[in-house]
Amino acid sequence: MLSRLLTRGPLRATAATIAARTCLPATSRLLHTTAPRLAAKVSPAEVTSILEERIAGFRDHKDVDEVGLVLSVADGIARIYGLNNVQAGEMVEFSCGLKGMALNLETDNVGVVVFGEDRNILEGDSVKRTKAIVDVPVGKELLGRVVDGLGNPIDDMGPINAKQRSRVEVKAPGIIPRQSVSEPMSTGLKAVDSLIPIGRGQRELIIGDRQTGKTAIAVDTILNQKQVNENPDPTKHLYCVYVAIGQKRSTVAQIVEVLRKFGCMSYSTVVAATASDPAPLQYLAPYSGCAMGEYFRDNGMHSVIVYDDLSKQAVAYRQMSLLLRRPPGREAYPGDVFYLHSRLLERAAKMNARTKKGGSLTALPIIETQAGDVSAFIPTNVISITDGQIFLESELFYKGIRPAVNVGLSVSRVGSAAQTKAMKQVAGTLKLELAQYREVAAFAQFGSDLDQTTQQQLLRGGILTELLKQRQYSPMATEVEVVTIYAGVRGYLDKVAQKEIPRFETMWLEHVSQNHPDILKAIRAEHLISDTTEENLKNAMDEFLTINEFEARHAQ
Repeated sequence: MLSRLLTRGPLRATAATIAARTCLPATSRLLHTTAPRLAAKVSPAEVTSILEERIAGFRDHKDVDEVGLVLSVADGIARIYGLNNVQAGEMVEFSCGLKGMALNLETDNVGVVVFGEDRNILEGDSVKRTKAIVDVPVGKELLGRVVDGLGNPIDDMGPINAKQRSRVEVKAPGIIPRQSVSEPMSTGLKAVDSLIPIGRGQRELIIGDRQTGKTAIAVDTILNQKQVNENPDPTKHLYCVYVAIGQKRSTVAQIVEVLRKFGCMSYSTVVAATASDPAPLQYLAPYSGCAMGEYFRDNGMHSVIVYDDLSKQAVAYRQMSLLLRRPPGREAYPGDVFYLHSRLLERAAKMNARTKKGGSLTALPIIETQAGDVSAFIPTNVISITDGQIFLESELFYKGIRPAVNVGLSVSRVGSAAQTKAMKQVAGTLKLELAQYREVAAFAQFGSDLDQTTQQQLLRGGILTELLKQRQYSPMATEVEVVTIYAGVRGYLDKVAQKEIPRFETMWLEHVSQNHPDILKAIRAEHLISDTTEENLKNAMDEFLTINEFEARHAQ
């Protein structure tokens, strides 16, 4: 029936329309029927406003990256074509996920050092800019953690939720924001605190041959801060950053274990770029650690950073520079190796209390010498940058004088400004007597016919040298050091046999702490030996010598 209707003339269009409408969904039919009515109701002004709203809300979500291509990759160095706007020191990302840092900006390519194993990078891979200079997480969230040179945790203790990040390379503070070093930073070592005092904000080099106890001095300094950080006054607290550069992983693990054992990781951060890590990470680790220490300095707190050791950082930088085709200089180091260390160590400073909150960053760089040669390139560079050096001798170490500090070559350019008054009172004569001892000791071996004064100088020098010996992992509080050295410089040990001196020291400290704690308390509170305290010390010593007997020294 429908087919017949469609064939008839006037009804053909109507029938077709009916058929089409029956095939359309209900919503479409409604739209078509109501459209003319809506169009009649919407004014041109309303259409314009709707379009303006739509255009205003439009956001272009295109993400444009500047991309380059890998020309070649070898020995941790990638040559990149493109990246014309990349900055020096900018982080770049390879298509395999590895990151690198742009170091050489040349006319036709960019030299990038790779932070990781370069085997996964192939010629022709794409490299994109991150538009960010290399930065690391900073803050108290890093305390108790072990991180790599980029601030990534490597201690299996979960992610670090740091609220702040800081660039690894920042300009050192100028002259005006600084203040002269005046607060002592106690190491807990009698030989260092009495003869080569270190202040907060100072840069003191620890230099010596391998296996002479350089790391031991640095670790003991960190251990000694435990008693400092128990002080209820938070302005006295000292936070520690230990940077291991090019060391064995087993050595770093031992140091972390020691810090955990003595309960020192709660105020310490370990940055590890071990021997198995790429050279760029060994080069970067000191700057990363410094940025972490600067957080405390810039927020009115105090911190100390140990670089163990900068010789290996210089070697890593030399390797990178030679592979980047930079011209070599003395000992094949690049021309800017001095600037490598100076821009790092200049960031250690004591800040002005009025304008910069009075925080400080103390640096203890370590340098390894070859056969005691302090005139080599890197040692002379770092000696000239720092505010003094602690020189360790292998000969003294093998003689059993530990810490093996050569008092003649060691110096602190800050001097007694970084000592308490109590330490100055006992250490003043100590320096003089040891200097006289060194002067006459060389001549004493040629003949035995010595006058009484020379014999006394040799005797006192030997006693004080023995008294300054100290076992590892046993740092002392400042007041305990003062009481110990007092016994030596006041002549109470002159008649005691040399082999009895360690026993004398142990028993004397026990006697004072148990029977006369008020003496230690007074020195700790007043930072000096007052007339009353000195009288109490004399009485305590007389009492001690009365109740204890020691083997007498044989006549020379």
